[in-house]
Amino acid sequence: MVQLSTAVCLLGGLFLIAPVLMAPTHSSMCTPLRTINDSLSHRRRYMKHNFPIEYTIKVHNREIFRLSNISRMKLRTEGLNDLVLQRLWFQVYQGVLKKILWVLPTRHPSRPYTAELERRFKDAQAVFMQSHPAEVFQEDLPEKIQDIWDSLTEKPENMPESSWRFATPKSLLDNLCRTMYCLFSECFSNADVQEDYSHQQQR
Repeated sequence: MVQLSTAVCLLGGLFLIAPVLMAPTHSSMCTPLRTINDSLSHRRRYMKHNFPIEYTIKVHNREIFRLSNISRMKLRTEGLNDLVLQRLWFQVYQGVLKKILWVLPTRHPSRPYTAELERRFKDAQAVFMQSHPAEVFQEDLPEKIQDIWDSLTEKPENMPESSWRFATPKSLLDNLCRTMYCLFSECFSNADVQEDYSHQQQR
């Protein structure tokens, strides 16, 4: 079933609430997603203050997954629905969190935080899988989405150097948070979004 809901998007530094056609988020998803959101509220401390200035990590260019990517895919991909984008979101950020963990030494002050965030993310992904019939995940993805999916699951040694980008850990988690608000908007209030945005702008 498709319904008219709201999606939270960032445009020119401002969060905008816009009506969109989307599949309703299963109610069981909201608790684990809000748990992730609680962890993300501390990302400035753990992903910025505990790293050298301008520190970056190497990620696949498809893992730079912003609100603008979602907008473009919705405009350019026929038959795309939010369930497909939610599946892709989990695939993207599963890889992002692993890459952040890989660069953290065992005793790094941000490692326990990142490991806990990854665990919470996996818990939410398990709930997501259980919230839908198994056959949903056996359906073919739209061609453009399948191309992205294939590139994300390709062995790193088989990918050309042009497939890689450098990004700060905090910017990656900023993207995770903002795209989560957009793709699972029914689980978050407008106040949640504005509070997060204001908090992350503080010096």
